[in-house]
Amino acid sequence: MGTVTDTVTATDNPRTSRGPSVRLQRILAFILLLAQGGITVTGSVVRVTGSGLGCDTWPNCHEGSLVPVAGAAPALHQAIEFGNRLLTFVLAAIALAVFIAVLRAGRRREIKVYALISGIGIILQAVIGGVSVLLDLQWWAVAIHFLPSMVLVWIAALLYMRLAEPDDAQPVRMFPALIRTLTVVAAVALALVLITGTMTTGAGVHSGDAGVGMEGRLEVDIKLMAYIHASAMYLYLAATLVVTWLLHRHKAPAAARQTAYVLIAMILVQWGIGLIQFYLGIPRWTIPVHIAMSSVVVAFSAFLYAHGLRRTSYTPLRAKADANAQR
Repeated sequence: MGTVTDTVTATDNPRTSRGPSVRLQRILAFILLLAQGGITVTGSVVRVTGSGLGCDTWPNCHEGSLVPVAGAAPALHQAIEFGNRLLTFVLAAIALAVFIAVLRAGRRREIKVYALISGIGIILQAVIGGVSVLLDLQWWAVAIHFLPSMVLVWIAALLYMRLAEPDDAQPVRMFPALIRTLTVVAAVALALVLITGTMTTGAGVHSGDAGVGMEGRLEVDIKLMAYIHASAMYLYLAATLVVTWLLHRHKAPAAARQTAYVLIAMILVQWGIGLIQFYLGIPRWTIPVHIAMSSVVVAFSAFLYAHGLRRTSYTPLRAKADANAQR
């Protein structure tokens, strides 16, 4: 039986609910968000160390063996690839804990759906990763493996935000609809950044396994691909700057403005890492950092989007309209 606990919602109003507290739910969701981004980083470590075929089949590590086999491949490569696979089970356990927590707490349908998608997405990602191994790390297979991870980071970020909101409140706009529409435009630009980024990686020198070499790589000029990727990034940055300016002009809630400021800072950091990669010939150490920052940027983009429509008793647009009517 679930215990009855006092929790505090996003509106700071105490309420009584069954099951885990909102605070515990958000802690679990935050761990899930970190893990969703973290496994992309460990995946990039697999790539830059050339360990992608350390386990050369799936779901077994090697034919007839679930675990590494001495001499089947370099021991370090086997350890790195097999370790990355094991992290999938850790991530799945975290997602399951989040799902059970929101079920026991009787949270609203939206939250349950986000938690469910997170769990199902992890399973699908494991299958996609296995297919990419069976295809000897063809660039497009690796790209398909990476991009859904960014979607799962976005969903985990939305879940973290929505958990703080009271289930019985109505969604209200926290700033004008035009700004929220522009956050969607920025998100589309971000998707282009990520897609062109995977293509740039696909044309690069890090195939994912030392034995694969340049087989199965994207046969385009990497400089041209890098320019296209940079153009998408500038479009995304411009859209985000416009959103931030409008948030400031319309006196949006401080939390939304602060999120936008942090997002711009993170985009600039990511831009700097990209420049280092371009001018230094893609040093191995830059790839995990670049991948980690991708998750950070995606998460803060999702946070900013979520700020546009929140379940809270505080309605700044209505308050502003009332103030104007009294003048």
